Amino acid sequence: MEDANVDAAAPSGDESEPIQWRRDASTSRTVWALWSLGVGTFFAAISIVAFWRVYDLALQLGFGGVVLAAGAGIIATVLAFALTENTEQRLQRLTSRLPISSPSGRGLERATDAALGTIAMMAIIVSLMVVGRVVSQNGLLGGIGAGPFTGLAAITIPLALLALVLASFLRSVGAFDREEGAIYLYDPEQAVDLDVIESVSIRQVGSMAVLTLTYIERDGTYVAGPRRLVVPPAVAVAVQDVVESNR
Repeated sequence: MEDANVDAAAPSGDESEPIQWRRDASTSRTVWALWSLGVGTFFAAISIVAFWRVYDLALQLGFGGVVLAAGAGIIATVLAFALTENTEQRLQRLTSRLPISSPSGRGLERATDAALGTIAMMAIIVSLMVVGRVVSQNGLLGGIGAGPFTGLAAITIPLALLALVLASFLRSVGAFDREEGAIYLYDPEQAVDLDVIESVSIRQVGSMAVLTLTYIERDGTYVAGPRRLVVPPAVAVAVQDVVESNR
């Protein structure tokens, strides 16, 4: 996985061929981290609440240790599947005798990313809650109590939502056709005709470029289309060249 311009595939020496790029969780570490931790936070919060209810009930019945062992076993199993190199083959063997189909390809990659993000965020949230409890019970740190640590754990939810919004904005898959003068976006599918673009501006941030599009709005008529796109710098420069040549 690279967070660099390798997600753009430009034809060598042939400007008639489209420039294709893919910037998503499989090619960008930034998008991968934001998506994994964002989704993982929500799953972690749900899992912690559900596990605590089951553990509390089991503790009253004298089976608290069994539930803890089962939880640790599930986490260890998920980590073993997620970190192994042949996850897809192992999962297929596991589900071969079950009346369900195992995920594969990108679906499996996203499921693995979500699982790792969930475990990471569970560790962070639980650690904050445990530290807060220890500080509160022992009167540490000037007797501040568990409030700050509980607050930090709670704030992970809005931060997760923000991470998902950023991941969605930074995610970009498409192609730029110089001859047709159009940008083709996929998932969702959309085409941007550069003939209706008045000007573009480029702001490069690291290995990506934020391309701002200004549309020609005759008689104040609104033109539908994306106003900002995150693309590889090479694509942004190529689009700007075409727009300037059309003036």
